[in-house]
Parts: sequence; structure tokens; C-alpha cells
Amino acid sequence: MARTQAQLDNLKKGAATQFKSGDEAAKRAGRKGGKASQAKMRRQRSMNEMFKLMAKMPVKDGEVFDPDAAGSIQELSGQNMTAGETMGAQLFLKAMKGDARAAALVYPVLAEETADGETDRQKALGIAWQKYWMDIAPAFSDIAGDVFRHKHTHYTGKGGRGSTKSSFVSLCGVMIVMQNEDVHGLVLRKVANTLRDSVLAQYEWAVNELGVAEYWSVKKSPPEMTFKPTGQKILFRGADDPGKIKSVKVPFGYIAFTHFEELDQFAGREETRNVLQSTMRGGEIYWNFETFNPPITNTNWANKDVEEERADRLVFSSTYLDVPREWLGEQFIDEAEHLKDVNERAYQHEYLGIPVGTGGNVFENLELREITDEEVSHFDRIYQGQDFGWYPDPAAFIRLHYDSNREVIYFIDEIYVNKTPNQDLVDMIKERGYDRHTITCDSAEPKSIADFRACGLDAKKAIKGPDSVSYGMKWLQKRKIVIDKRRTPNAYREFTEYEYERDRDGNVISGYPDANNHLIDATRYALERVFGKYRSIG
Repeated sequence: MARTQAQLDNLKKGAATQFKSGDEAAKRAGRKGGKASQAKMRRQRSMNEMFKLMAKMPVKDGEVFDPDAAGSIQELSGQNMTAGETMGAQLFLKAMKGDARAAALVYPVLAEETADGETDRQKALGIAWQKYWMDIAPAFSDIAGDVFRHKHTHYTGKGGRGSTKSSFVSLCGVMIVMQNEDVHGLVLRKVANTLRDSVLAQYEWAVNELGVAEYWSVKKSPPEMTFKPTGQKILFRGADDPGKIKSVKVPFGYIAFTHFEELDQFAGREETRNVLQSTMRGGEIYWNFETFNPPITNTNWANKDVEEERADRLVFSSTYLDVPREWLGEQFIDEAEHLKDVNERAYQHEYLGIPVGTGGNVFENLELREITDEEVSHFDRIYQGQDFGWYPDPAAFIRLHYDSNREVIYFIDEIYVNKTPNQDLVDMIKERGYDRHTITCDSAEPKSIADFRACGLDAKKAIKGPDSVSYGMKWLQKRKIVIDKRRTPNAYREFTEYEYERDRDGNVISGYPDANNHLIDATRYALERVFGKYRSIG
């Protein structure tokens, strides 16, 4: 993405000052270690000077220098570097990339030299950078490095209670505003009346933790925070009034960071997209954060959405186990461990952020993982099934391998299309070389089966019979089913989301829902000749 020179300069300044500090305790920590010899002191001064020189180096395209690139280290001093200097350069690079331990060694050195005439913004930023690395859980160090090097635009954080994901994002949001002079932030929740006691309080906590509360003012109605040295703002809005989102205005610059808190409470991706279409204007560099505790069911849109891959998004997970115990307190830990002992399922959902389902999942025997080409090359018992459809129901074709010795089903490939004539389906099957195996088809479509046969496919109708659905489903439930989402994304969705229906009191209704089960049906047809022989003998 192209960036203006001013924005690159802002990133450059932020990177060069992110470890700057006026904390005298930090200075003393950097000088600990006993009385040094004069030679050692000279080497230390040399290393300190080199750190300060590196801090002033330009940042190219948002990236710090690469010491592995030819000549880049040597340019620091104009001559070949010693092994010790090279180690120092590597340490500095680690600090720049977000390594908290490396930062703790580097920033006391940079703190020794505070420029005269430093602006309030620069003072606040120096204080905040020093505190920042101590305020985030160690598990977030790499993600922080990714954020401030702008490796991605979208960051989605999911996790259970006490995972500090929202705290991490609020700290990032404050730092982004302070580091870039022409940008503002927008924090959203689904309902406006929840803002003051949730996200506004969270961002007030952030500026206090960073030690810069005196540089920020807070307004309760409408809720907003202002960085006093520059007039930059962080606005807080509810998405229950789309008109107010579209009318959001900032006094200068543009909205560079957005944060959707409790993502799952929004109506869906379309709603968040509409917001971003209004805010991602007039600038070059953007950060969009989303945080949520995964709902219990896999069918929730947010749980499904994080499974979708996109190159400009980083999805990260955290739990209370990633956070220092002293941050949460022993009582929090005791409550979590007690729930683990008495209700493992609830513990996994509430504290580990796992969408465990409501207990109504039809298929509990799924193994969701990559199926390699090497594995597929050894599959020798191929079965194929076809469920016919047009619109809105799709035509669904499945190709699978069944290992009868271990009773394991492996999905190899699928075809899942709407409004597709039978001739086109035949062409797709032939193009993939799948016309050399029998296809067991839904017997309710004799004409479509005849079309397949007329085109040269070995298409046979499913026998079905009394209780065939119930028997076939129970047979599948007793086998392990291996699904690779990349190979069969629609089979992945159907099998993971398929749940028993419930009555108004929440009780499970017997039988299997006849909805969103097209590849499930195709799988039953494909394997009918396997389980049918067992059924025939009782």
C-alpha cells in the first residue's frame, strides 16, 4: 500500500522513539552490574552510541533495517563491524520488532539523552513507550511488533475471560494515536448505552497504565478522549444508529484505527463492513481491531468468520493462562480451576474461549486437519455421492475414501454449486478425472441420474428404504470423519454446524434436521453400499 512521506515520517519517528524514556529507575537498571573497568566502560559507551545512532536510522516502507542485507550494518559506522557490535545490532533489531526483553535492555540507553525543547507530545510518547511493553502480557509481544510495523490492516482477537485481549488493543489504540500526529480512533460497540461503562472505561485505564493520563482529557457525553498536545481524538460510538456512524467527523486528518469490541454482538460482517466503508477514507495507513469472546455455537457468524483467511488479517487467540497470575489475582484463578473441576465443558467455553457447542452437535467424531497429497495418493477405496439441487439448495457432489479397518472416513474433494445444469456437473466431474468411479445419487431425481448415465458416468440410484436416513446417520456418527477445510470447505461447514433441533424449552427433538445437509446426504449415498450390507444382516 502506498504511503505519503508525512505518514512514513510519523512511523519513522514512532519507531525511533518507541524505547525512549525519562525514567531514572530505567537508567539505573541499564547501568547495573558492578564497577566496570575503564576498557569495559569505553566499550559500553561505544555500544550506547551505536544504539543511539541506530535509533536515528530511517525506516524504509515501514520496516526497520535488515542486518542481514548487504552493507546495512556496516553503514552504521562506516566500517566493518566487530562481532560484539553485530550482536548489539541484532539486539536492537529484536527490540524494534517487539521483543519486550530486548526493549528493556535498549530503552534505558536511549533514555540517557533527552533533547532540550522536547514537545509535550514527544514527552508523553517517550513515557508511554517505556510503559507499554510492561503493560501487555508476554503472549502479545509478537503481535505488538506486527501492529507497529503495520504488517496487517485487520487484527481479530478472540479468547476467554481474563485473556486481556481488550486491554492489549486499547493500549495499541492509544499508542497509534500518540505516535501518528494526523490520525484519530473510533471505538464501537453494538449498543451505544454500553459505551461509558465498558470501552470508554477501558481506554481510560489504558492512558493511566501508560502513565500519560495528564496528557488526555475525557468527555462523557458524547463519549470521547482527546490527546491534549495535538487535539487528536478517540471517539466512542454505538452501531445501533448507523446514521451517526456515517456522520462522524474529526477536526483534522483521518480515522486511522477502529476497534469493534464484542464483535459477535454485531449483526454480521456486512454491518462492520459498512462502518469501515465510512471510516477508511482520506488516509493511507489503517488498523482495524476486533475483539470478542467466542459464542458457544460454531454457527455464530463471528466464529465462522475467523475461519476465513485473508492476507491482510491476523487472527490471534489468548486465554487467562497467557497472563501473569499476579495480574488476575488468586481468586480469579481459583474460580477458573473450580469450574474446570466441576464442568469441563463450561470451563473450555468461558475461560479458554472454545465454541464447544450447545451439546446438540450431531457429529462429535470429527478430526479437522490437513489431508496431505501424500495421504491421498494411498487412498484406494474411493466412494462418491451426489445430492441434486438447483436453488437455493445446491447440487452437492462428494468424493471420499473409507478405511474400513480403522473405520475412518477421509473427504477428498467436493463440488457445491447453484443453478448448474446436469451437463455442466458432468463436465466438472470429468475434468477432475472422477468419472472412473461409481457415483451413488439421490433416487428422488431419476431424470438427473439418467442425464449422468447418458453422458457416460456410472451413476446409480441410492436404495434408501425404511429408516435409511436414521440408520445411515447413526452409522456415520460411529466413524471418525477427517475433514480438511481447504479441500472441502462446504463439507467442513455442514458437518461442524449440524445440530439437533430443540423445542421452545430447549429440549432436543429426536430425528435429524433436513436443512443445510446436502453434502451430509451425499456422503450417506456414497457409503450406502458399505453400511447397507451390515444393515441387511441386522
